[in-house]
Amino acid sequence: MVSKEIAELEKEIKTQSDFETEAQDLIELLDIAEKENDEKLLKEVSEKLTAFEARFKKHELKVFLGGKYDKNNAIITISSGVGGRDAQDWASMLFRMYSRFVESCGWDANVLHESLGEEGGIKSVTLEVNGSYAYGYLKNEAGVHRLVRISPFSPTKLRHTSFAALEVLPEIEAKDIEIKPDDLRIDLFRSSGAGGQNVNKRETAVRITHLPTGIAVAVQTERSQQQNREKAMQILASKLHVLQLKKEEAELAKTKKIKKAAEWGAQIRSYVLHPYQMVKDHR
Repeated sequence: MVSKEIAELEKEIKTQSDFETEAQDLIELLDIAEKENDEKLLKEVSEKLTAFEARFKKHELKVFLGGKYDKNNAIITISSGVGGRDAQDWASMLFRMYSRFVESCGWDANVLHESLGEEGGIKSVTLEVNGSYAYGYLKNEAGVHRLVRISPFSPTKLRHTSFAALEVLPEIEAKDIEIKPDDLRIDLFRSSGAGGQNVNKRETAVRITHLPTGIAVAVQTERSQQQNREKAMQILASKLHVLQLKKEEAELAKTKKIKKAAEWGAQIRSYVLHPYQMVKDHR
């Protein structure tokens, strides 16, 4: 773990040094182009400067993502809420939306667990996102997302409001969080969906419940029971870490006499498709 942090710091120092060197080179080139009134060189410097600014702004954003776990991989759970079949369809829409965003960032995504609706859509899905600063970029997406539209499932074409909740966790190693074996209940069940000969024939899927908190985590996508168990423990560690942070925030809110609204029902973003089109962030 320490060697990984050292390697990341060395990489960051080299990046900063490369930016400084490139900036100095551009200044010198610009000075030469202006003195010699070389339009071709001026154009070349201008193009290089534009590319340099774009890369620097992208790097600058990463500098602001300086949280303890911002560099980590992320675990996203999308759960349908109030709205029945429409809410499950909305959850599947969000799943596709975030999957495409992850792909556009060049990150890798892996579905760890999926519970499908009886009539289509998704009840809940857990997605592991592997990529540099994945948690830092995605952490503020956590919360309730609301959709307003003409329901495609309504025979009378009524306007319908659906809710889905997003949970975003940093991927944390299970060994970094103290979890007592006696506090765990481990259940095995058969996986569902595509995945090879083991799926549906052997009880490779794992559900781990943390008895003191009631937090349950299920993983079914790995090929072996041991792999599913390890991944479930990793997600459980992340959930317990976030729970502890929330407790500390609640205690801090009490001392400052701050009253915080409950997460459910206090949507962070609304997507309106009818009678007009709008995306509004409520934060």
